[in-house]
Amino acid sequence: MQHLTPQQAYEFLQTNTEAVFIDVRSEMEHLFVGHPQGSIHIPWIDGPDWDINPDFVSHVKKAASMNRPVVLICRSGRRSADAGIALEKAGLTDVYNVLNGFEGDLDDHHHRNACNGWRHDGLPWAQT
Repeated sequence: MQHLTPQQAYEFLQTNTEAVFIDVRSEMEHLFVGHPQGSIHIPWIDGPDWDINPDFVSHVKKAASMNRPVVLICRSGRRSADAGIALEKAGLTDVYNVLNGFEGDLDDHHHRNACNGWRHDGLPWAQT
């Protein structure tokens, strides 16, 4: 798995239009916090039990057709890295993780979106 900064991921997605961009956050995060434009929502972990989604790998394989690059994003880059490891174990070889994720790391006041991440970097996102 390769790791990309949000800006590198955005540029990669612009130049590799066959790539699949997957938001692995929970449904609540996706809906209420917003999401990167052009991303597909396939949760890695979701409520109500907060267990790993048993269908995650099969849904990603279907979206990626096993031959397309897969770019994963979560809130901070940790869940997406775990999801990427699962995809690689399942045979996908062209997997990318977005470092710092959508909301970025916590700052000194325990707030996100203040020091790094997709939104902090001003990359396209939407809220539905």
